[in-house]
This record gives sequence, C-alpha cells and structure tokens, in this order.
Amino acid sequence: MDLPAAIEATEPIGRQLIANLRERIVSGVLPPGARLSEQEIAAAYHLSRQPVREAFIKLAASGLVEIRPQRGTYVCKIDLHDVAQSQFVRESVEADIARAAAERAEEETVATLRTQVARQSEALGEGGRAFILRDERFHQTLAMAAGRPDVWRYIQPIKMQMDRVRHLTAEEFPLDHLVVQHGKVVEAIAARDPDAAERAIRIHLRGVLDDVRKIAATLPHYFKDAPS
Repeated sequence: MDLPAAIEATEPIGRQLIANLRERIVSGVLPPGARLSEQEIAAAYHLSRQPVREAFIKLAASGLVEIRPQRGTYVCKIDLHDVAQSQFVRESVEADIARAAAERAEEETVATLRTQVARQSEALGEGGRAFILRDERFHQTLAMAAGRPDVWRYIQPIKMQMDRVRHLTAEEFPLDHLVVQHGKVVEAIAARDPDAAERAIRIHLRGVLDDVRKIAATLPHYFKDAPS
C-alpha cells in the first residue's frame, strides 16, 4: 500500500490523515474496490489505530469508503449517478464564473491563463497527475479572475466523484483536446465575450460525461453501476 508517512506533529493529526487518504482515493492511488487495512495505515503513518478508525468514518460520510461490519473497509466504487450530479453542479457554478471572468477580464489575468494553457500542453507527456494539477490551477485561476476565489474551495467536496473520473481518464485517454478547450475559454475571456466564455466552459465540463461512459466500459470493475 503506497501510503507515505506525511503527518506533521505541529498540525491536527486527524485532519491531515483524512486529507491524505482522500487525496489518494480521489487520485486513484487507492483504487475503487481496494480494501483498506486499519493496521497497515496506522503503521504507515506511525499512528495508533484510533485516528485511522475516525478517518474511515469521516471518509465514509463523504462517500469515499464503505465500512462493512466484520468484513473491513473498502474504497467505494464510483457511482455514475453521483458523477452526473457532481458534473451538473460544477457546470452551473463555473458557467457563472466564466461569464464573470469575461466581464472583468484584465490583460494580466489573460496572460496568466494563456501561460497556464501552454504549461498544460507541456504536461501532456508527463503523465495524468501532472496534467490534473495544472488543470486544477487553471480552474482556480478562473474563479479568482471572476472575483470569487472562495467558490473554488466551496465546490471541492461536491466535485470529488467527478475528480475520481478525471484522474482515471487522464491516465487512460489522450488529453490534448482538453488543452484546446481551455484555450477557447481563455480566448473568449480575452475577447470580453461572456456568452462565448460560458458556452466554452459548458462544452468543456460536459465532456466528463462522455469520458465517464468510456472509462466505465474500459474499467467496469471500478464502477458501482457500470453497464454490462
């Protein structure tokens, strides 16, 4: 089990552990269906088993793990319905973000976004995780450009199931079309065209619904309700 001991004594242990495990589940390091050993995780992080048990309870409440009495704790398989709901909420929020970013567009912001898109192109050969990190930074920058920096933090719990799919597809499928879509969002913002910016971001975010169908067909054992 790839679980580095990264707990800092100066920070709340429980919060760090939950964040660490959550990141590994969302990124696919701990894949859907994997059994989590309370004892192994405690040993890996040099902790007692109590904070691990409490972390499992919190992660279960977030829909990331399933605690099966007398059987163990398992990473939840991805629920296609949850992904669709997550995508709907994120698209609704980011459509308004894109509009506001276009209305407020400044040259410095546009230059930053263009640089980020160029760096995404550079990351295409570095693996899915490198691309996802730059993708996240791009969308966070859009929220800042819209004057809504806190919104990105608020939607993190909502988009977790969508993010699990994004990490899987980033490892399995080409990503160059995403860079092109990001570029169209940026150019609409540069043109101060809110309608075009909204349209571009909606097209971009709806792509995950196509991706989830493809990845569910490729890796059906990772999904709760994959079509047979």
